[in-house]
Amino acid sequence: MKKLLYITSVVMAVGLISCENELIQNPTTTKVADNFYANEAEMEEAVNAVYAALQFTGNFDTAFPAVGELPGEDAYDETPANDGGNYGMLDDYNVIPQSSLIANVWEDAFKGIQRANIVLNRIGDVAYTEEATKNARIGEMLFIRALLYFNLVRTFGDVPLITDEVVNPQEYFGQERTAVAEVYAQIIADLEEAEGYLPVRTESNKGRVVKTAAQALLGKVYLTRQDFQAAKTSLLKVVDANVHQLVPVSEVFSLENELNDELIFVVQFASGINSNSEGSDAYRMFNPTARQEGSMAGTKGHGVLKPEFYELYTANDARKDVYVGTLESGLAYTNKIAVPTTVVGDSASDWVVLRYADVLLMLAETENELGATSNAVAYLNQIRERAGLLDYAGAEDKNAIFQEIDLQRRLELVWEGHRWFDLLRQGRAQEVLGVSDANKLLLPLPASQIAADPALVQNPGY
Repeated sequence: MKKLLYITSVVMAVGLISCENELIQNPTTTKVADNFYANEAEMEEAVNAVYAALQFTGNFDTAFPAVGELPGEDAYDETPANDGGNYGMLDDYNVIPQSSLIANVWEDAFKGIQRANIVLNRIGDVAYTEEATKNARIGEMLFIRALLYFNLVRTFGDVPLITDEVVNPQEYFGQERTAVAEVYAQIIADLEEAEGYLPVRTESNKGRVVKTAAQALLGKVYLTRQDFQAAKTSLLKVVDANVHQLVPVSEVFSLENELNDELIFVVQFASGINSNSEGSDAYRMFNPTARQEGSMAGTKGHGVLKPEFYELYTANDARKDVYVGTLESGLAYTNKIAVPTTVVGDSASDWVVLRYADVLLMLAETENELGATSNAVAYLNQIRERAGLLDYAGAEDKNAIFQEIDLQRRLELVWEGHRWFDLLRQGRAQEVLGVSDANKLLLPLPASQIAADPALVQNPGY
């Protein structure tokens, strides 16, 4: 799983990528899709290629994590003019349609969706030695398609909904954007179906999508839609599965403890493989330009943490100086991404998409919204106790408990790509961040997409 095959035949151009010339190119590989995927081994390569798409720049390497974190109040761009200003624009809420970063988010998500659609379209005709393995792969593809659409719809709003394999990209010109509600309905349907196909977590499959991943993501989707009862139902399935638990703070992001019991789904990266091309670029992009000893030269400073955020950790908080580090200047940074040992763009750290601490905090939020404050505090206290803090002793009213849950989400999940989307789903982004223009709560569609297909109408305000 660490070294995922890249199959160029699976990158069949979608009618939603950047230029018309690319759309009509034939695959360069001899493994042409029409006469490939004839047996289990070939289908497994196609499945691996779907996982590989999650490593793309626009998915979980750098671009989408930046979208989820930089617009929030805790991170900022130390060098906003560098790299074409793409990261600085996220920080300043002035993203332009010509941004290559948002182009990467759009294109790479749809490439992954197309790869998943190919597998889902063809796997039914392929004989597997074990039917359980075939079912698991179907569930994995449904989960990944749902995850990528969840990323897209939260970022851009209405997006084209494509659930069939694109064989002739020309046929997809003129497809308009699909309403948010319909996209979410497909995401929920995919995750509910995936839950039925996916196996429980074991030692042998912990690097793949498992049943609790679908349940956790479905809970997050329902929470985003403010269906708190449905969110609670789905999230409780993760708890009741008894396959995940909180681990010591020092072990959550440790390279020596990857795929530990707290982690529900991660995008895997590995250092020193394929000419250092399988590592994450997150260390280089998001660390300060002047890290202290033990750092590697060449960092870009596009996602450092504000000194006032670092000060939110109390002296006895076990997460302080483990999840985050700080310079003498007060500039803080995420410690969740390992320092590379090869080249600066080749970190071995996996990107954590879902973990048990997030599930507990989401449950605390849903219980609080449903009026079950004692249940909310019980989930909240599991996070506080793991951090070495005393149990919550504040006011037992909904607003006070919400404020504590929100604080613990910031301290626990910092630089995991959640903050901006938390504020959006709670309807607090404008108030907390001082964003005066509601149009800025969605990013613009990439200009390259509209140029390729004028049926795609730009978001208001861009």
